[in-house]
Amino acid sequence: MRLDGRRESSNVEDRRGMSTGTKLGLGGGLGGIILIALMTFMQGGNLGDVVTNVLQQEMTQQTETIGEQEFTEEEQALASDCKKILASTEDVWTEVFRQIGGTYTPPTLVLFTNQVNSACGSATAAVGPFYCSGDQKLYIDLSFFTQMKRQLGVEGNTFAYAYVIAHEIGHHVEYLTGTLAKTHQAMNQTDKVTANQLSVRLELLADYYAGVWAHYEDRMNHSMEYGDLEKGLELAKAIGDDWLQKKAQGRATPESFTHGTSEQRKRWLKRGYETGNMQTTTFSVQNYNDL
Repeated sequence: MRLDGRRESSNVEDRRGMSTGTKLGLGGGLGGIILIALMTFMQGGNLGDVVTNVLQQEMTQQTETIGEQEFTEEEQALASDCKKILASTEDVWTEVFRQIGGTYTPPTLVLFTNQVNSACGSATAAVGPFYCSGDQKLYIDLSFFTQMKRQLGVEGNTFAYAYVIAHEIGHHVEYLTGTLAKTHQAMNQTDKVTANQLSVRLELLADYYAGVWAHYEDRMNHSMEYGDLEKGLELAKAIGDDWLQKKAQGRATPESFTHGTSEQRKRWLKRGYETGNMQTTTFSVQNYNDL
């Protein structure tokens, strides 16, 4: 995905180097699991929470106090790419909302190191990228992209990174359209299995909106390169509930899925990219098994 010469968004808070990391043993940290659940149900979900499930026995955040520090050229380049991707989502969604008679209010991107406070509570980098509707901000520790490549076996390229950001922006679109609040209310009024199914619909819709963004981004800027979509689909496969559960525990338990299977995530991302149709929604599919 070509981003050369593109503008960087100014809707960014760079909090890197401003936080204090805490020792977090993901293998036995009940608090971390509770935090992940809260974020899934209260904030609109995130890509990072499902990644955390498979990383639980592989990664430990060591205690470290972060003061003033210089960032590597590679990290600064990645931060710049994130700002450019955010700027693209602003341009695309402003136009898409205009076409459907609405107004797009962009969220703020918060870059942090190790730990961050949000309107939805405190979170560590282990949670991964997430969107908080309480303050309309998306939070990313750039180390997530390194872990994504190392732990999931997904070779990162710019579009794979963009998919992560565009998915969280998809939750912001759900917030602006009222889908997020309506669904969370329904989730709080039903049984766990049904609530999980509603969560899957929200996550797949965010994947679909990520595809819609890519559709219009490419139409406006001709930025997609050969193999970009395939990299996005590769990542979508690697963060499917069934794939992650089988890797972590040897089997999948569909009733506990909260984000969708690999095939579902790939299908909805690709559908959004191919159609760009804002009239399509995962909530219009009456039979859950047909998603």
